[in-house]
Amino acid sequence: MSRHPLIRGAVIAVTCILLVAAIFWANRKDRLFRESRTSLYTLVTITVVSRSESRAKEAMDAAYRELDRVGRLLNFYAEDSELSRINSNAGVAPVKVSTETLDVISAAVRAGEETEGGFDVTVGPLVRLWDFTKKTIPAQERIEEAKSLVGFRHVIVDRQAGTVFLDRKGMQIDLGGIIKGYAADRAVAVLRQQGMASGIVAVAGDIRLFGRQPDGRPWHVGIQHPRPQGDEAALLATIDIADGAISTSGDYQRFFIENGIRYHHLLNPATGFPQDLCRSVTVIAPAAADTDAFATGIFVMGPEKGLATLERLGMDGVIVDATGQVLMTKGIRERVKLVGTTP
Repeated sequence: MSRHPLIRGAVIAVTCILLVAAIFWANRKDRLFRESRTSLYTLVTITVVSRSESRAKEAMDAAYRELDRVGRLLNFYAEDSELSRINSNAGVAPVKVSTETLDVISAAVRAGEETEGGFDVTVGPLVRLWDFTKKTIPAQERIEEAKSLVGFRHVIVDRQAGTVFLDRKGMQIDLGGIIKGYAADRAVAVLRQQGMASGIVAVAGDIRLFGRQPDGRPWHVGIQHPRPQGDEAALLATIDIADGAISTSGDYQRFFIENGIRYHHLLNPATGFPQDLCRSVTVIAPAAADTDAFATGIFVMGPEKGLATLERLGMDGVIVDATGQVLMTKGIRERVKLVGTTP
């Protein structure tokens, strides 16, 4: 028998084996998996890097369960949540709560202190006076009345006793300005526990990133332009982030214009009216709970005080002031690429 058919057969067999191996290893390469769902009353998108679709799905399912758990624990509207129990006992008695609730409320109070009241978890009575769909501007008398129920310093956290107390009857804590960032941090912790080394959790505009893209590059994140010309999705700048969080607060998110004045949802707790010192504030820090709260607080503080506060706390930020000037913390200037101009 000729040896050539045997050689040809061996070559074909080896080729088939190599082809199967190539397909196998191609399927073993890191890939992006992404899923969006509703949680915490908003759209949440989770992205993970994995070699296995099934493992990625299991990890994302676990992360969504964690988001829902945080939402139930700190739900402002649910009567049986720990937060609701604190609010219903305002001016009556301290409420025993979990360590987790203590931690989140303590972080919120700290953000209030560091931003000189710019961030305030008791601002709800003022927020509810404004309707940005119906273009409602509340009367000064109603604002003054609501202001009597606003003030983060009335939130008494007793870590030793494990309690939280609102010392004025009628006051309420609403953690909407920090819970999305905190939940994103928790979701990332769960993804890591599930074996995911890289990914993104975006809870509305509060984004927590970890690891890198499949090709080894850091994540490329865009910062929205506060005054886009024609294109509502236009970017002001981009930044690469490997591990960390980013949040933006801007006067373009919920607003109306009346008699040439822009009225938006970022209220100054001291006045009850929208703050007009900035157009947008983007904060970059290790934890999304911080970026979520401080983006709002720094916006209310204004560009000069806000930038100094970020520098002092070791956070980074991009601030667009009321005139359109772009300011940045020193540590981020080399990392931010401006792609749009602000008129």
